[in-house]
Amino acid sequence: MIDDINDKVINYTKELRLPSLRISYQSKAVEAAQNNDSYEAYLLSLLEEEYLRRLKNRKTQRIRRAGFPYKKYLEDLDRAELPADGQDKLALLERLDFIPQGRNIVLAGNPGTGKTHLAIGLGIKACLADYTVLFTTVSQLVTQVRESRSAKMLRGLENRFEKYDLVICDEFGYISFDKEASELLFTHLSLRAGRKSTIITTNLSFERWNEIFGDPVLTAAMVDRLTHKAHLVNMNGNSYRVKETREWMKK
Repeated sequence: MIDDINDKVINYTKELRLPSLRISYQSKAVEAAQNNDSYEAYLLSLLEEEYLRRLKNRKTQRIRRAGFPYKKYLEDLDRAELPADGQDKLALLERLDFIPQGRNIVLAGNPGTGKTHLAIGLGIKACLADYTVLFTTVSQLVTQVRESRSAKMLRGLENRFEKYDLVICDEFGYISFDKEASELLFTHLSLRAGRKSTIITTNLSFERWNEIFGDPVLTAAMVDRLTHKAHLVNMNGNSYRVKETREWMKK
């Protein structure tokens, strides 16, 4: 009789895709009996375990699907090595209030000062807070938009892009674009303006963004869209990579 019940429980949990319940229902039944728990308390403990497993898996999937080039958590940051403005504003940014507010973040400064690490750290924390996140370099984004447009799939790409809670656009300013690419990038990023959050990392000051787009009018419009009510973080400072190289050479 007991074996028959166990077989049915296993079959039902497989069919209903409840692996945590299948694994722990017997041990929790023993625990409930020892504690003289009610049937309702026993059921609740099973459901809570299944829920926590699914929540953990969902967060793991969000991180995987975000497309981060590597995992860098905020806890891994040497905050004392961040530029002064980054140190001052990090406590506010890591609250993630900027996401439901639909505000952007622009991390601007010379290479090697922790801009990408900080952006990825915020992105991973957003995933763990159950937000949807996309990480991309600006060049990858432009290529994707061009390919989707030529395949007549641009509208689908735009629909997905504007629905992410947070998009991280890395390496803004590392390469320049022709007029067509600049217009495509402007149009694509404008889909999120004022509604959804975008993090931009750039090694160029706003005065030099015309070097990227080559069009003063488009550049002014882009800066206006991205910086409106945005958190602007000055990330000019000493390079982590230069420091690490010097320390390595000393060894």
